[in-house]
Amino acid sequence: MKIGLIAGAGQFPALFSKKAAEKGYLVYAVGFKGETDPALTDCVKDLEWLYLGQVNRLIKYFKQHEITDVVMVGSIQKVNIFKDIRPDLKALSFIAKTARTHDDSVLSRFADLLLKDDIRILASTFLLPELLSPEGCWTKRRPDKAERKDIEQGWKIATEIGKLDIGQCIVISNGTVLAVEAIDGTDETIKRGGQLSHKNGAVVVKRSKPAQDLRFDLPASGCQTIETMHRAGATVLVLEAGRSLSFDREEMIALADKYNISIVGFKESE
Repeated sequence: MKIGLIAGAGQFPALFSKKAAEKGYLVYAVGFKGETDPALTDCVKDLEWLYLGQVNRLIKYFKQHEITDVVMVGSIQKVNIFKDIRPDLKALSFIAKTARTHDDSVLSRFADLLLKDDIRILASTFLLPELLSPEGCWTKRRPDKAERKDIEQGWKIATEIGKLDIGQCIVISNGTVLAVEAIDGTDETIKRGGQLSHKNGAVVVKRSKPAQDLRFDLPASGCQTIETMHRAGATVLVLEAGRSLSFDREEMIALADKYNISIVGFKESE
């Protein structure tokens, strides 16, 4: 069996490739210079290096290897989209026809573009459902009364921000939104929120967008998130249960317990 991989940054591409190999798949990957970890080479059958925007080469590569099913995992630093991008004619045509440039719109239209060449994008978690965040409080410390109020209010605000397709994370303290994720990403959002709270405690809410395409771009957290929260003085991390990814969960929980941070897997029905 063969499976295609469009690999961004982070550990997810390697995790996926190793699990795919265990399941008997041969992984043919496309990586992006300046984004994808070069060590991915050791985890896949073949790896083609591209620049962002080389859509035609990406399609030709998968068709050359008779790949019809592909997953898209790992992050692309959005600030790099304005730096080293080399769009080919297919990419330029795609951009010209894409009225909205928000993340979900672009990714969904990109999936439709590949489908015209009989290349189907599958859900990023179809081999790794265990990465989906579970419901409930994961840590020894549970949120206190004030933090629970911030969770409820922050969740509603994050929902509205998500409807606008701006970002997936906000930082809130005592009912006041301190930071909203934009192009700079989650860690920088947490740092900004921490500066404004003077490191006196804040709730970080990270959830998928209401119209999230679950095939890609699910919000993800890990040990680095907890370290950033600790340095920023944030005390609670709220993740959407079943619709967000959490990497190295046991280590993540141990680190949160060490720093007296609470992690909660939250569901809409709560």
